[in-house]
Amino acid sequence: MQTPTSPKLAVRRWWAIMPIVFITYSLAYLDRANYGFAAAAGINHDLGISKGLSSLIGALFFLGYFFFQIPGAIYAERRSVKKLVFVSLVLWGGCAALTGMVSNIPSLMVIRFVLGVVEAAVMPAMLVFIANWFTKSERSRANTFLILGNPVTVLWMSVVSGYLVNSFGWRHMFIAEGVPAIVWAVIWWFIVQDKPAEAKWLTAQEKSDLDATLRAEQAAIKPVKNYGEAFRSPAVIKLCAQYFCWSIGVYGFVLWLPSILKNASSFGMVETGWLSAVPYLAATIAMIAASWASDKLDRRKLFVWPFLLIGAVAFAGSYLLGSTNFWASYALLVIAGAAMYAPYGPFFAIVPELLPKNVAGGAMALINSMGALGSFVGSYVVGYLNGATGSPGASYVFMSVALVAAVVLTLAVKPQQGAAQSGGKLAAR
Repeated sequence: MQTPTSPKLAVRRWWAIMPIVFITYSLAYLDRANYGFAAAAGINHDLGISKGLSSLIGALFFLGYFFFQIPGAIYAERRSVKKLVFVSLVLWGGCAALTGMVSNIPSLMVIRFVLGVVEAAVMPAMLVFIANWFTKSERSRANTFLILGNPVTVLWMSVVSGYLVNSFGWRHMFIAEGVPAIVWAVIWWFIVQDKPAEAKWLTAQEKSDLDATLRAEQAAIKPVKNYGEAFRSPAVIKLCAQYFCWSIGVYGFVLWLPSILKNASSFGMVETGWLSAVPYLAATIAMIAASWASDKLDRRKLFVWPFLLIGAVAFAGSYLLGSTNFWASYALLVIAGAAMYAPYGPFFAIVPELLPKNVAGGAMALINSMGALGSFVGSYVVGYLNGATGSPGASYVFMSVALVAAVVLTLAVKPQQGAAQSGGKLAAR
């Protein structure tokens, strides 16, 4: 049974930590997702990029992202989230701005890959950061406020990028959207502390209460000696495969939605930007509702697989409608987008409840790295299918099948054998 933290402490942490977490991940997501707008706005024509090569360049980010997840998580877990994220902010802001200055295909490919490398540690580092500050009963909501940086950013980015591209072109869009990360790095350095014990704005009693609660939670979880043992556990393996399949749907959708909408209609870039924003508004609402219910009911899987199934059905329905009814097909894409995003908070709350703190960060990084690999596959294959077939129909089927596979794998996840009941049962329900 978890000992609750004081209401005063809970309020202090939410207001002090979550805005920082949200802004940081928002800027990371801005600088990885805006390539879709450049693709819709003519970067391919300007640099002489073929359709097949365009999908590869768009996806290269995720290869860099894949390879450097685990080293970043281990550094964050054993040393400092603060230092790691500071360096990452400066480097990814610079890479994003440099994208607006490229004059040839090789330099664009290098920058996209390096951008993935320097952003790789951000997600696992921020999950480690949240685990240092928030208890089990709060973690789904805390994770959701982190990952809300994804749909909320794409929501406003879709509108702003549409206007920037329309008024100034894709080069100025990249530069204007890369600089904020560098500015935020300076602010981050002066306002962030790695752990509650370092926070001057907490009293000694508040620090002690939070530390006692987090220690009690760790005592309820079966010990795991090292990363190798954690990575070989059946639950982690299944979650890796699940997140791989789930990410195929998410990033195939995120990166190519502007192009899909523009090609399916006669709208200009500004209108395309507004239409691209709507699924992310719906996703924001769905994520908040799902995470709140997950923490309230003490359930995790129940708020993951049903949403992914809805997303799969919506993609299939959009495919069946084809190009005969744009608005009905678009409505289903809105539903698919919201459903794919809703489970993030509950999903990333599963691992810290299955594994102890000494290996949880590395396990989350491994799972996230497999998501990055799925993102690469989704980004590349969806872009390739759209270009090869001239319509998004085949890519809708591909994303739908991937989400169904994610549903099956979610249902297959069971608690660690021999784990204490309070530490493991949530992931099985």
